[in-house]
Amino acid sequence: MNALAETIRRIPLPDLSSFLQRLPGRFLLSLCGTGVWLGTLFFAASLTPSLVPRSGLIQGVLSGLAFALGYGVGAGFRGLWRFLHLPPWDESLVGRGLKIGAAATCIVIAGLFLWRASEWQNSVRLPMGMDPVDSARPVLVGALSLVIATLAILLARLFKAMARGITHLLDRVAPRRVSAIAGTILAVALFWSIGNGLLLRGGIRALDASYRELDSSMDNGMRQPADPLKTGSAASLLKWADLGRMGRSAVGFGPTRAEIERFTGQPAMEPLRIYVGLKSADSIEERAALALAEMQRVGAFDRSVLVIATPTGTGWLDPASQMPLEYLHRGDVATVAVQYSYLPSWLALMVEPGYGADTARALFRKVYDHWHKLPRDRRPRLYLHGLSLGALNSDLSADLFDVIGDPHQGALWSGPPFQSRTWLQATHERSPRSPAWLPRFRDGSVIRFTGQRDALAEADAPWGPMRIVYLQYASDPITFFETQSAFRPPAWMKGPRGPDVSPELRWYPLVTFLQHGLDMVIATTTPMGHGHVYAPEHYVDAWTAVTQPPGWTPAAIARLKDHVARRVEIHAIEESEPPMTTN
Repeated sequence: MNALAETIRRIPLPDLSSFLQRLPGRFLLSLCGTGVWLGTLFFAASLTPSLVPRSGLIQGVLSGLAFALGYGVGAGFRGLWRFLHLPPWDESLVGRGLKIGAAATCIVIAGLFLWRASEWQNSVRLPMGMDPVDSARPVLVGALSLVIATLAILLARLFKAMARGITHLLDRVAPRRVSAIAGTILAVALFWSIGNGLLLRGGIRALDASYRELDSSMDNGMRQPADPLKTGSAASLLKWADLGRMGRSAVGFGPTRAEIERFTGQPAMEPLRIYVGLKSADSIEERAALALAEMQRVGAFDRSVLVIATPTGTGWLDPASQMPLEYLHRGDVATVAVQYSYLPSWLALMVEPGYGADTARALFRKVYDHWHKLPRDRRPRLYLHGLSLGALNSDLSADLFDVIGDPHQGALWSGPPFQSRTWLQATHERSPRSPAWLPRFRDGSVIRFTGQRDALAEADAPWGPMRIVYLQYASDPITFFETQSAFRPPAWMKGPRGPDVSPELRWYPLVTFLQHGLDMVIATTTPMGHGHVYAPEHYVDAWTAVTQPPGWTPAAIARLKDHVARRVEIHAIEESEPPMTTN
């Protein structure tokens, strides 16, 4: 044993510290020159403006991913070149000289674009009323980009090594080309199973538990209402605790009858807000039936205006959209909503993509069937409403062929996601004289679009019996993201730009797709009235056009806009969180 131990001790071991010191140099020398060149161009393009302002941290992540993407394209091109047995260009003296020159050029390009990054960010910030930045933090952006790009390249090399290893094993039983294809497929399957089985599912479970607990939490200051007309009161068919965090907020946040009377100086009614939480019943049909029963209990069908509102993924109803309507009709409004998830909208679409639409359809069917049987002169006007994912699901709730004989009066959909059915058709079939960010659809008698500036009067024909309004901002990436932007400029970039879109914004292959994809993640970080954060004063014009409230002069409308803007701002401060429409 002693002799064996002595033999092992004498085996020369590599100097680990020396290896680690040489590792960065080896990594740099192993990089593909073509990949570095294209990666630098992608990095530089990622610093140019997009729809939403970016912090230094977000910019660093974006630029690192952009470099890795460009590097991958360049390395893939070089691999294809070799596969075709074309003569190599980077092994000759001329090739090495070009490589050194290209490296120097890359450094210069990266430095110049980092230097201009502040100017580009300010071209986005200033149209949104934000303070300009003095520096885009080039050191932070550069360092973080380097880390992200390195990790991405190392991950790609791990995949490549795994594919080669599997290929070498298969070489013993299969021809080389067959084993290479099979090795790549098996490596993809292995990576996917690890990412999907361990990382993705584990992350989803953690997020699900977190949002479930948040939905169940009782908010500070939120008390069970004493008014028997309020959902969740002692007289209600629905328990206060079962409404969820977003439901309790929707029911508990004003305006009250007294507040409306104080502002308008006229008699008002207490607005009705009926909300069914995810825990209120076990199935979609049971929740929809509970909603109808609660509406009948409080007399929702006796009001002048009835709105079926579809919440966002977490069950959130935007107070900026509800308050203006209740003021405009002096409280003579009933709003009903059913929660279908407590997850953020993007996660709800991933985990349960059809559940929101199924819930919206079930609620609409219950409400519409009852409404349809009422005498026409004794029933409320019926409208649909939704924001973000709520707009998409609300659009899917009603089948035109089922209601064409007795249609509802219209809809207001704000911030519609780019997959929205009716929005897509109206945008694609718009008048060629109108930009994609503010389309004019046919003669404007059914569908009209508006934004920060009220454009609802710009139509060739008067309104018909059904009025549908889309409230959207040109800077909203949730609405204007396009998968085709990876290979061609989006339609909204052609012609005049929107009022809050940077004139410096340009299209770059693949990079623009990456920019706008990240824009969707941070779409609610903009000031109110831009991006995916919709302002109450803009809802005033939209609800006025859709529901035609009587007795409002232009001066009174202007005063209402100021009032609801202050109320929503105060509410956001009290809640200690911004109006996150995609949460």
